[in-house]
Amino acid sequence: MKKLDIVGLCGSLRRASLNRMALELAKASMPASMQLDVVEWREVPPFDADVLVSGFPPGVQALRDRIRRCDGVVIATPEYNFSVPGMFKNTLDWLSRGEDQPFAHKPVAILSASPGPLGGSRVQYELRKILLFVNAMVLAKPEVFIGGSGAKFDAAGACVDETTRGFVTAQMLAFEGWVQAVQRMR
Repeated sequence: MKKLDIVGLCGSLRRASLNRMALELAKASMPASMQLDVVEWREVPPFDADVLVSGFPPGVQALRDRIRRCDGVVIATPEYNFSVPGMFKNTLDWLSRGEDQPFAHKPVAILSASPGPLGGSRVQYELRKILLFVNAMVLAKPEVFIGGSGAKFDAAGACVDETTRGFVTAQMLAFEGWVQAVQRMR
């Protein structure tokens, strides 16, 4: 049986970010029927409609193609100033352009990690609005907000909190069912 091909996007570029750790936890928590490929977006330039007139830059086109081919997307992102990190929002802006934008009808799961008590809750609501606009099929529940995340991951990036591991595992199980349900709707 072919595994579900899931793309992982981290809203932080920092290699040791808490959200990259959360994304790796999601990967480790997925059912055996799924595989996660964390895709980088460092090559995405600032959005410029004058550049778009000539076509998508190579880094943008590669990301669009990869998301289009996958079965679903898991996004783990920090909250910057109560919202989506600027360069990650820029990446989503590039991806949203064109009639063939890759998020249309694509299953998406969101999680966030933050040293603060709310676990990035505000960024998730902002991100849900963006994904609604591009017709993504966002998993509604269970939501995962990893508050106080600095104490929930060790120096190597492994989750040391069983409750957090349980929440993420439950979300990944639900996401497996969501991806399959969306595929049946097509």
